[in-house]
Amino acid sequence: MKTVLITGANRGIGLALTRRFSARGDKVIAVCRNSSPELEATGAQVEAGIDVSDAAALAELAGRLGHTRVDVLVCNAGILSREVFGDIDGDGFEAMRRQFEINTLGPLRTVQVLAGVLGEGSRVGIITSRMGSMADNGSGGYYGYRASKAAVNAIGRSLAIDLKPRGIDVFLLHPGFVSTDMVDNAGEISPDESAAQLVERLDTLSDADSGSFWHANGTPLPW
Repeated sequence: MKTVLITGANRGIGLALTRRFSARGDKVIAVCRNSSPELEATGAQVEAGIDVSDAAALAELAGRLGHTRVDVLVCNAGILSREVFGDIDGDGFEAMRRQFEINTLGPLRTVQVLAGVLGEGSRVGIITSRMGSMADNGSGGYYGYRASKAAVNAIGRSLAIDLKPRGIDVFLLHPGFVSTDMVDNAGEISPDESAAQLVERLDTLSDADSGSFWHANGTPLPW
């Protein structure tokens, strides 16, 4: 049995991951801003009131965990807004800043604050997006989301290097185009399908893969 901590666990991919890890017997610590009946029904240890953009809230989470050892940390919390070139006003730029706070700095804050509960053999999965790939961008748009995911890919790569001496692996994981509220349920696969693939990647990627960028289906992705 592993201890798995998941941020953004109350819905979508985070909820599906919570269900899947719990179903196979792992202890899941489900971190979220606001809980949900669906999350409570999983039997996970729910830690609500945690916004990954809030350093004080993350410090409180670390205090709640105490000396708990975390084997798998999944940085899943994320947001998306749609900016169209030529029509990005003050609110649009503020939305872009918010995406950086959550999508980019959120995982860095989370890993740094919780570094004390990670140890040799622990794994960190950062749920990013192929929309952060420079080579894969053939459609433009989504300025804040694309940039925030490209930036978190760089952060994940650096974390892999900095945590290697402690025997901690870091993986950048694209979940697929998943049918969630974030994309108005317009995805190609369900959260459960995505979660199954993500869990498999976290189980099977090797130490040599730390710091690399993967599709949940097992395909390596270009930066």
